[in-house]
Amino acid sequence: MNSDEIIQNYHDHINPGLADLLQLGGLAAVDDRAEGSYVWDMDGNKYLDAVGGYGVFGLGHRPPKVIQRVKETLDRMPMASKIFVSPSEAELGYVLSKATGYEYFMFLNSGSEAVETALKLARLTSGKQTLIGMTNGYHGITYGALSVSGRDFYKEPFKPLLPGVKIVQYGDIEALRNALDENVAAVILEPIQGEGGVNVPPDGYLRAVRKACDDAGCFLILDEIQTGMGRTGKLLAEEWEDVRADIVCLGKALGGGVVPIGAVGANEKAWQGFIDNPLIHESTFGGNPLATSAGIASVQEILDKHIWDNAYTMGTKLINALKSEAEKYPNLIKEVRGRGLLIGIEMAQEGYGLPMMGFMLEEKTLVAYALNNPRVIRIEPPLIIGDEEVEWIANAFSNALVKLQDLAKDLEV
Repeated sequence: MNSDEIIQNYHDHINPGLADLLQLGGLAAVDDRAEGSYVWDMDGNKYLDAVGGYGVFGLGHRPPKVIQRVKETLDRMPMASKIFVSPSEAELGYVLSKATGYEYFMFLNSGSEAVETALKLARLTSGKQTLIGMTNGYHGITYGALSVSGRDFYKEPFKPLLPGVKIVQYGDIEALRNALDENVAAVILEPIQGEGGVNVPPDGYLRAVRKACDDAGCFLILDEIQTGMGRTGKLLAEEWEDVRADIVCLGKALGGGVVPIGAVGANEKAWQGFIDNPLIHESTFGGNPLATSAGIASVQEILDKHIWDNAYTMGTKLINALKSEAEKYPNLIKEVRGRGLLIGIEMAQEGYGLPMMGFMLEEKTLVAYALNNPRVIRIEPPLIIGDEEVEWIANAFSNALVKLQDLAKDLEV
C-alpha cells in the first residue's frame, strides 16, 4: 500500500477532518521508520523529530536498552495473570520511589488515566469534593481530566462536566488563595504548561502554591506528564523550586517511547484512601509487564545518563539560537520561551501557526502548535540531541521564517 492509499484510508475510516487539515497544511506524509532523533517517511525523506511525540521520545526513538528489556518480557510473560504479584510492576514502583521520593505508585495506560486516578484519590482520601484547575491547563481529554483543564473550546461541547470544579488564573497566587476554602480536595496544575503554550510561571509560584495548599488543608497534584523525566533540565520540574507535591502524575517519556504507560505517585498521607480501599480503583492493563519493563529500563537510562543535564545544556543553546533568529522578525514572532527542551515559539498572529508547521516540515523538521494556544509552536525534541540537532532546528527555523515573511507580505497585498 502506498502513501496516497494510506492517507485515503485514514480519511475514509479514521478522521476525515484531520486528514483534510493535514493535507491543507502540507503535512500529509506517512511514517515509515525511526531511529534516535530522526523519522523517515514512506518516500524516504528524513526528518528531525523536534516535537518528539509531544514529549514521549525523551530517549529518542527505539532506545536499544528499552527495546531489549521489552523483548525479554515479550518472550517470558507479556501480560500478567492479575492474580499474582507482578515483579516488574513492583520493581518499577521501587525504582521510581527511590528516584523521586514519592512512596507509592499506581501504573495506568496513559497520562489522562493517571490524572483521573489522581483526582479520584484526592477526593477519596480527603473526603472533600472541590477541585481547582488552571486557565490554559491541559490534563487530557477524558471526562475528569477535561473538567479540570482550562480551555472552554474543548469543554463546551461536553458540558455539564464534573461538578465542583473551579478554574483560576495560572501564575496568579492571589487568585488561587481566594478560591481555596475548606471544601477543596486538591489543586492540580502543571509546573510549566505545555499545551497551554509553554507557559513558565513566575519565580516562587510553585512554592507559594504549596504553602497555600498546606494552609488550606488540601492536596497539591502536580501534572508532570510532560515536564517530568528530565524534560525541563531536572528529573521532575518541581525540583526547580524544591517543591514536593502530595500527588504526582507521570507518563509520556516514562515508557521510553516504546510502550504507553501512565503513573500516579503520592506520599503516604494522600495514598491513604487506596490503602484503606485497595480494590476501589483498578485497571485491567494498568501495570502490565510490557509497560512496566519499558518503564524500568527507561528510568534507569534517564538516571544513568543524567539526561536532564543534556536537556538543560542543549535547551539553553537552542532557546538562544531561536531567540537570535526571532529578533529579526518582530512582526512574525512575539516571544521564544521555555526551560530545558520544552520550548514555545509564540507567533505574532494565531494564523501563522499552521503555515509555520508546514514550512518547518519543508525544512525536514517536525514541530506542532499547542492545542490550548494555536499561535504557539512547540518544540520538544528527544533529550539526547546534540549540537548537530540544535543547529539543524535553528537553520530550519531561520529558513521557515523567510518563507513565512513572504507569505505575510502576500496576505497584506
